[in-house]
Amino acid sequence: MDSETLLNSQRFRVERLKYNTQTGEEMTKDVVRHPGSVAIVPVLDDGQVCLIRNRRVTVNETLLEIPAGTMEPPEPPEACAYRELTEETGFRANKMELLATFFPAPGILDERMFLYLATGLQPGEHAREKGEEIENEIIPLDHAIRLVETGEIHDAKTMLGLMFLQRKKSK
Repeated sequence: MDSETLLNSQRFRVERLKYNTQTGEEMTKDVVRHPGSVAIVPVLDDGQVCLIRNRRVTVNETLLEIPAGTMEPPEPPEACAYRELTEETGFRANKMELLATFFPAPGILDERMFLYLATGLQPGEHAREKGEEIENEIIPLDHAIRLVETGEIHDAKTMLGLMFLQRKKSK
């Protein structure tokens, strides 16, 4: 498989791949190369979850999400999860538990996302990046699940994270 770099940005690059299908037909496909990311489901001692209201200019909406961020190679996923949780929410976790890994959009993107459960939270100061428009929103899990069911939460990583947490609590 041959590739040509079309764009290099600070967080990802775009490549045009030339490859042969299983039947031998030559094809091209543009793909986004990404270093990987983490998403964190922060659960307070009382069982409530800390979500964030995050203005996403890409979709021109403010979304209710779990905190997440891009890994900075060679940063391990768990270290990134601790860092991103604090940066975006101000909370520090005593424990991170890996819930799942998944590809958010494998049709165009090679990003692998690591989903963590953060517990033993201690409040502190956030360290949001310049331009991030984020506010914490702490709500009961059952309310968050209702927001998924009604479509008010429509961010995939958040939906998946909340469903994993709900399943874990029901065991």
